[in-house]
Amino acid sequence: MEKAIVLVSGGMDSAVTLYMAKQRYECYALVFSYGQKASREVSCALRMARKAGIECTTLDISLPWKGSALLDEGVEVPGYAGKPQGEIPETYVPARNILFLSYAVSYAETIGARAVFIGAHQLDFSNYPDCREAFFDSYRDVVSKGTKSGAEGRPVEIVTPIINMTKKRIVEEGLRLGVPFELTWSCYSGGESPCGSCESCMFRERAFREAGVPDPVLGEGA
Repeated sequence: MEKAIVLVSGGMDSAVTLYMAKQRYECYALVFSYGQKASREVSCALRMARKAGIECTTLDISLPWKGSALLDEGVEVPGYAGKPQGEIPETYVPARNILFLSYAVSYAETIGARAVFIGAHQLDFSNYPDCREAFFDSYRDVVSKGTKSGAEGRPVEIVTPIINMTKKRIVEEGLRLGVPFELTWSCYSGGESPCGSCESCMFRERAFREAGVPDPVLGEGA
């Protein structure tokens, strides 16, 4: 079985992506601690990797320049108020997926992995430019031209299996695969329980409601 690196954030999207990747690859999880307020993401990601029975590496790449409501203690995580067309929210972390993918491709080349999986999607999302299909198409070209594996004609594949799924569809796929959603964390804030008002919480709540199942993180009454 060929190897793959899977970016695991602790959220529901990366959890479903991990379980999809497991169907075809020997997976290695890569988790980033980058100074996010929701540090619980990291512990959830590690628990998810353990539950899935795969090797996990955690990288601390804290960004001292901050630049996002997810990182700056002086900037409040905004509540969800809908997103005007084309507006990029304060929760955007500058170049985050470029950084994450670059580490992942380096890891993949080192261990001979054929693919890197990332749980980005461009439906029901926060309008981040590094979650769009056009970005991943461009990044694939970078990998093809800027790596040893690419120069040899076998570039590491960048796989985005849920890129065009709605959040409802992601929940349904996770249920089909037996994803332990109770181990995931989606809230942007750093509290002990989900805030219920940030954009990520709102998207998650709607996804489980539309899928017709309770969110196990919130309990039976969710």
